[in-house]
Amino acid sequence: MRIRAGFEITYDCPAPTPMLLALSVHPSRRDDLETPDWIKPQPDLEVRQYLDGFGNICSRILAPAGPITLSADFIIRDSGLVDTYAPEAEQIAAHNLSNEALVYLLGSRYCETDRLSDLAWSLFGGAPLGWARVQAICDYVHERIVFNYMDARNTRSAYEAHEERKGVCRDYAHLAIALCRCMNIPARYCTGYLGDIGVPILDPMDFSAWFEAYLGGEWYAFDARNNIPRIGRILIARGRDATDVPITNAFGPMYLEQFTVVTKVADEG
Repeated sequence: MRIRAGFEITYDCPAPTPMLLALSVHPSRRDDLETPDWIKPQPDLEVRQYLDGFGNICSRILAPAGPITLSADFIIRDSGLVDTYAPEAEQIAAHNLSNEALVYLLGSRYCETDRLSDLAWSLFGGAPLGWARVQAICDYVHERIVFNYMDARNTRSAYEAHEERKGVCRDYAHLAIALCRCMNIPARYCTGYLGDIGVPILDPMDFSAWFEAYLGGEWYAFDARNNIPRIGRILIARGRDATDVPITNAFGPMYLEQFTVVTKVADEG
């Protein structure tokens, strides 16, 4: 399968503003690109890139005062298969986890394990270990939170999402991640593209958030918001939570003027 993906985002900056961008396809998918996913600023600006501590491609720009539009448009190959289903994947005891996985057991800015630990153990302490326990968490989060774009709030934490029972895809991911960590299952936040391939089109296209759980020595994608296997995830970045991988991070005031994301089968009209 060939997928066309990209975005166009316009901001207005009152003054020159340094920005960090997490908008490039993740290194793990670079070999699948048929065309470059270059970030194109308008007006034309220097774009400097580096790998962050989580292995994501980050870009640096100095946005001038006034409007700036960031865009990309590319083709990427995909297997066309749904998310991996591995019910036999086992939970690894905390003392046997790799050093690299341990950081994804700890609480973080949006995933307050300390506030959710008692709840997690009361809900999932009797669930089977491994894949079934992660799926039980996804089922709970999927039913607990009601999705609505109008309820988006970039300061909402996992605990707050649980109590408010509303949010967007990042809130589903944060709550599921926090509950997994409480149950000693490493979990990390993912952001990227996820088109409506193989499912009805229900919402305007947007970037998507999901999470990965570490089971049996492998990382597996889970999606508490959709809670069904999906086709065509295109990873941009991973981190402990959304703090590590914001799409844009501005060091000064800026105002969003326009936002468009495209993800569809490339052969479609």
